[in-house]
Amino acid sequence: MQKLIFIVDDNDACLTMAASALESEYMVLTVPSAEKMFSLLEKKTPDLILLDILMPGMGGFDAIAKLKEHPVWSKIPVVFLTGMIDDGLLANALKAGALDVISKNIESAALLDSVNKHLPASGT
Repeated sequence: MQKLIFIVDDNDACLTMAASALESEYMVLTVPSAEKMFSLLEKKTPDLILLDILMPGMGGFDAIAKLKEHPVWSKIPVVFLTGMIDDGLLANALKAGALDVISKNIESAALLDSVNKHLPASGT
């Protein structure tokens, strides 16, 4: 069975790009906000969450903090997506409980490689 990834981002172009990069190896659900992600988590538990940092309403750091407070959701691996990465952001993301930070500007093949590093596709 394919592993499930939630891609959470308020930017439709980023959702589309990330989904098309990953859907050959994973089941992908695109989610336009952290708030909608939490509603979806009531019904489905993904194997990995790709989570945008800067979103209207609840941002990535607030969302990961809420995930880490929940007994089941706290075990879901989270990788942040962002437009700009610097050492301070990476350190804060790791401290918050994220596995990694990936640039939104990454090419499709590199995004798939990064996700495979944290969550090998089924059968690999």
